[in-house]
Formats: sequence, C-alpha cells, structure tokens
Amino acid sequence: MPIPFEALIPLGLITGFFGVSGLLFNKLKVSMNEGQPPRYGVDRWDRVMMERDYRLTGTQRGQTHQTTAHAGFSTNSAWDIEKEHL
Repeated sequence: MPIPFEALIPLGLITGFFGVSGLLFNKLKVSMNEGQPPRYGVDRWDRVMMERDYRLTGTQRGQTHQTTAHAGFSTNSAWDIEKEHL
C-alpha cells in the first residue's frame, strides 16, 4: 500500500524544525563559549584558572600572551578578606 503524499508534508516540517532547533542550540552553545568547545569535568583547579583568566582578560575563556600582569592585578585578589577572630 503506497504512502499518501499528504503525510510527507508534516514529516518534512517536523524534520525541518528539529534540524533548525538543533543548529540554533549548537550556535548558542558555541557563542556562549567564545567559539571554544564546551568544558566537561571542570574541577577546582580549572575553576581557579578560569577566575584568573577572567581577572586578566575580562572573559572566562580568554587567555593572554603577555608575560606580566597589569598593575591592577596585584591588588585585584580573588580571595575574600576574612576578619580576625580573637
């Protein structure tokens, strides 16, 4: 028994919408990671390095080629100031 051609129109629409949504989701993920692949299994060291990169460059994924940090980096500490407990 042949398939009626009317059934191919919804099939094409559904396939097209799933394809477009997948492409848009992929572009969104890539743009959020500044063109880099997403990071998986991020541990404490990676988070510390991401914080350092953010303080140096202003972006989570950015890295710099300069050998010395700018002058404001010495006072821009990631550690919170703790009060002394006496």
